[in-house]
Amino acid sequence: MESGLSTPVTSRLNPNAGQQADSALLVDIPRLVTAYFSERPDYAESAQRVSFGTSGHRGSSLTRSFNELHVLAMTQAICDYRLDQGIQGPLFIGIDTHALSAPAYVSALEVLTANQVEVMHAADGEYTPTPAVSHAILVHNRRQPEGLADGIVITPSHNPPEQGGFKYNATDGGPADGTVTGWIERRSNHYLQQGLKGVKRVNVDRMKRWPNLHLHEYCRQYVNDLQQVIHFERIRGSNLHMGVDPLGGAGVHYWPAIAEHYGLDLDVVNPDVDPTFRFMSLDWDGKIRMDPSSPYAMTRLLALREKYDIAFACDTDHDRHGIVTRSAGLLAPNHYLSVAMDYLFRNRPGFPAQAAIGKTIVSSALIDRVARRLKRPLYETPVGFKWFVSGLLQGQIGFAGEESAGATFLQQDGQAWTTDKDGFIPSLLAAEMTAHTGHDPGEHYQKLTEDLGCPAYSRIDAPASREQKAKLSQVAPEAIHRRTLAGEPILEILTHAPSNGAGLGGIKVMAEQGWFAARPSGTEDLYKIYAESFLGEAHLEEILAEARSLVDEVFEES
Repeated sequence: MESGLSTPVTSRLNPNAGQQADSALLVDIPRLVTAYFSERPDYAESAQRVSFGTSGHRGSSLTRSFNELHVLAMTQAICDYRLDQGIQGPLFIGIDTHALSAPAYVSALEVLTANQVEVMHAADGEYTPTPAVSHAILVHNRRQPEGLADGIVITPSHNPPEQGGFKYNATDGGPADGTVTGWIERRSNHYLQQGLKGVKRVNVDRMKRWPNLHLHEYCRQYVNDLQQVIHFERIRGSNLHMGVDPLGGAGVHYWPAIAEHYGLDLDVVNPDVDPTFRFMSLDWDGKIRMDPSSPYAMTRLLALREKYDIAFACDTDHDRHGIVTRSAGLLAPNHYLSVAMDYLFRNRPGFPAQAAIGKTIVSSALIDRVARRLKRPLYETPVGFKWFVSGLLQGQIGFAGEESAGATFLQQDGQAWTTDKDGFIPSLLAAEMTAHTGHDPGEHYQKLTEDLGCPAYSRIDAPASREQKAKLSQVAPEAIHRRTLAGEPILEILTHAPSNGAGLGGIKVMAEQGWFAARPSGTEDLYKIYAESFLGEAHLEEILAEARSLVDEVFEES
């Protein structure tokens, strides 16, 4: 029962899931963009303030949660942070294909220019994937450590077309940690509350003539450097026929460049970019969502499964992956992460001897078993890719992956490739694996589970009030009075991550053959339960039922 995190199993499946989006469901782009400039957020409404979650601030101009004022305030706050921290290098900026990304990009440039920040941007506002920005930051900072660079990525990731997003990447190339984003959030809201008093800005016409705007060839740099992380000679010599669906995202022009540069037999099955994303099939809830781990959003590529030896897709900013195999169809994220880690550490002799396998606390325990068999340390963190950044940068983590289909790994020489998620390289690794071994990742997963056990994994969502969410986020191990989980003795109860001691914002309960974790949603009035069993579906259902009961007990405690 592996359900991608985009498809919680208790949610009611929309009858149109997997079907082509009806025109009535398409967002009105002129209205959306007009609202970006015309609507003003009300600071008295908490939902209309700047709020940095695990991956930046997100919202929609239609709900006044992502408008021009938000972007101006956030950009000025980032300029203030750079000044406060003495960051004097350039700022690398990229955008995805969501409709609100382009106007937000112009707004950000107006403020960056007025603050005399040296900005590295793509020609003609070309779309720039998240990993290309992260890689560019790392390359610059290795070459010029005396003037460290940072970055901004304007993207709401795989979220629906009406959404906008704004993310700050620090000088380590990865998503900024909570201390930094908290600083930026407070400063941004100060500017909103003051009616943008103190925000510097130049108009578009003056900005275009400003000397601190510099073109950067993101695509060429990223594509040329990919040979540092993928064995392309293995793919090229195998006659492997590949397909990729960019899902209308920022990597749409990168894939043909990769195919040409490395001589790959690679078809881009859909080269279209349309801010309505009308070519997408509807996700589990009937919404348009560019999620490459969802079988409903991936209907089109799944229909081509037999045409290709291996196929893959990435989300809108290309920091997530989806792998489609002939043997098993679309692999669940946990399945592919386990296989990719197992293959990678057996085929990268240049990795540091003690480089660990990184996973989030809610990822499959099959990864733990893979790590033990490989005799590699396991680095287990709370949810959020920011927890892997330092370990990747220092070569202490060889592969970092999270249950929502985000991952990256080191270059063949053991240096960091990106410190943010990268959808390209897990996809290309699937091709390398298939070419090198003669078996696709689905076949590798079958063999892996024969050796290490076959997990059943699920996630459920349930309603929770703000007060209940606060209780769950602050729960202590002593609040769990039971001693067994689905018939097995409870071995450990965690409220902090084993590897870095950071708070989980929830709880994880573990037995020998199963576990569950419960944590509140950061954006919705619900909580999430993740669970896994190595004893089958019936045992998994027992774990889920007991997990719900345990959470109810936490809610009932005074």
